[in-house]
Amino acid sequence: MLKIVFLDSTAIPKHIPIPRPSFPHQWVEYEHTAPDQVIARMQDAQIVVTSKVVFSREVMQQLPQLKLIAITATGTNNVDLVAAQELGITVKNVTGYSSTTVPEHVIGLIYALKHSIMSWYRDQLSAKWADSKQFCYFDYPITDVKGSILGVVGKGCLGSEIGRLATALGMQVLYAEHKGAKTCREGYTPFEEVLAQADILTLHCPLTDTTQNLINQDTLALMKKGAFLINTGRGPLVDEQALVAALESGHLGGAAVDVLVKEPPEKDNPIIQAATRLPNLIVTPHIAWASDSAVSILVNKVKQNIEDFVKNEQIA
Repeated sequence: MLKIVFLDSTAIPKHIPIPRPSFPHQWVEYEHTAPDQVIARMQDAQIVVTSKVVFSREVMQQLPQLKLIAITATGTNNVDLVAAQELGITVKNVTGYSSTTVPEHVIGLIYALKHSIMSWYRDQLSAKWADSKQFCYFDYPITDVKGSILGVVGKGCLGSEIGRLATALGMQVLYAEHKGAKTCREGYTPFEEVLAQADILTLHCPLTDTTQNLINQDTLALMKKGAFLINTGRGPLVDEQALVAALESGHLGGAAVDVLVKEPPEKDNPIIQAATRLPNLIVTPHIAWASDSAVSILVNKVKQNIEDFVKNEQIA
């Protein structure tokens, strides 16, 4: 009987049932697994289910029975893919499950930034409105979403859907070509031109060696003064210190991030610290992907990945 170990089940909300594979198996589940617990917990297991637990070459070399790493996410950067292939370990991730919820989250953030929602909200924690001498006041900018230019970095399923929704809302959408590309593909705009023209820039590209710190002091300087940055992709796409500096200087009009370089963040993370004093900086805790429907699709795809692997490999 195959042994399946889920090492970090709290990556799935408790109210979403996790379906089990249909073949006979032993299922072992842990809410959290520290790095020094992985090898002991994976003894005699052929399949691991995980979201963010790191599987380095060193770890996998000590798990000779391991055949499949089923990731409950799209990103695979927690697994040494080269080592996995050399060791005969299959890695399966899940794509497409968040193609509704992430674009909706981004559109919500666009409206929140353009209408200064967080600034108005924070005021209501005090008596500012009650002390006003008229029915309203005008302390913060409110600008229309319709007619704005949206720059999109990454034209996969998420970037394309955000572009579709933005177009329906009356926005002009520019898809950025790769930074430093010598030619520009049809349907794309050179990276630097997108930064210069966009009222809002949203990031949906994968994290690679070439995209790490894609948004840094130099690229932020290319952006239009007063523009907004949204990152629901990967935290390391953005230099966090440079982003805070651009907000504090007034060069950026605002930013919204759902991902950080380290998650969970340290309490002294520059973004977290800045959010306590900058109402034009919105932070959500990596939940853009996590609507109930998206999580349900995700866990069912994980189950299907496991079943397909066992069927194709004919292991038991």
